[in-house]
Amino acid sequence: MKVLIVVTHLLGTGHLSRALTLGRAFVANGHETFVVSGGMPAPQLDTTGMTLLGLPPLRSDGTDFTRLLTQDGTVADEGYMAARSAALVEAVRSFAPDVMITELYPFGRRSLAGEFLAALEAAREMRPRPVTLGSVRDILAPPSKPSKAERAEQIIAEHYDGVLVHSDQSVVPLNVSWPVSERLEGRLFYTGFVAPPPPAPHKDAIGQGEVLVSAGGGPVGQPIFRAAIEAARKMPNRHWRLLVGGQDAKARIEELRKRVGDAPVTVEPVRPDFRQMLPHAAASVSMCGYNTALDILQTGTPAVFIPFDDGNEVEQSLRARTLAEMPAIEVIPSKTMNGDLLAEAVGRVISSGPRSVSDQGFDGAAQSVRIAKELLERRR
Repeated sequence: MKVLIVVTHLLGTGHLSRALTLGRAFVANGHETFVVSGGMPAPQLDTTGMTLLGLPPLRSDGTDFTRLLTQDGTVADEGYMAARSAALVEAVRSFAPDVMITELYPFGRRSLAGEFLAALEAAREMRPRPVTLGSVRDILAPPSKPSKAERAEQIIAEHYDGVLVHSDQSVVPLNVSWPVSERLEGRLFYTGFVAPPPPAPHKDAIGQGEVLVSAGGGPVGQPIFRAAIEAARKMPNRHWRLLVGGQDAKARIEELRKRVGDAPVTVEPVRPDFRQMLPHAAASVSMCGYNTALDILQTGTPAVFIPFDDGNEVEQSLRARTLAEMPAIEVIPSKTMNGDLLAEAVGRVISSGPRSVSDQGFDGAAQSVRIAKELLERRR
């Protein structure tokens, strides 16, 4: 089976990370897997066994997802967008997938509708036509008006065989964040949560007893890092480690190191062994994206979440409120966050101790492979 996954991450790398986890599951099952990524390069992510094609890259202008920038920070013009669309269509036609998966679209990435629709049209013209599936996380950004939900449903009816919902319906059904009509309900396939295998503890026990602070792959996490430095001053017997990512990480690390002074803080770039460090950590401080939340659930690490809520974003806040019902998890809204509140919250979750860990419900990638295979077999 030949599988094509199309994904564009515009702020941070969570969407690409989840798409690659799906890709690795297809590879592990013996399928040829081709990932087309339209976001900024993310060489720290694992693409083992897959072919990866990078389109001319885009990122959002902060939280303005309608203003798209190139790698050098200029606004992407019509010619740039046309080149992306042409490269994506060529990838579809030349690879000729049996299964094509679009990550988030058509529930999001409306600013990229032109290239996604071009790819969907190219797939529909193929003989045989590939099984076409959407791929969405547990919680979506709710549509700002009914017409957006209606348009997404129309595109699904016209082009898609189904939508993979990477959640447990009994825990977080899609209608928590998105209006689900009877027609759409019939197209949904709940897979369980998409996560890599639980991390084994780090062989060198790096992170032992530390507070690990991570905040995605872009500048929106800088206020969290600054608050963490202030919080660390109030906990002099506890070491804090700040892991900074993104295209401008070098400059942001330099700015943060100037703030550290005598605080018990290490500031360094994001690490590929971050997940292996979590089981050793005293606590985690982070936003509450899908992948990060699953890391915390799989390791049982005490955690303080500061959900990303700029630009009317509600996805992370909804997820964080759900998780805060569990032991050793607290939530601080970004608008009220400061060093004092953060230090107090970290102290409380550490005192609450690690949670019990379940290995159930995290096989969404394998279940996605099973669903795709079944739909293809029905077609044949």
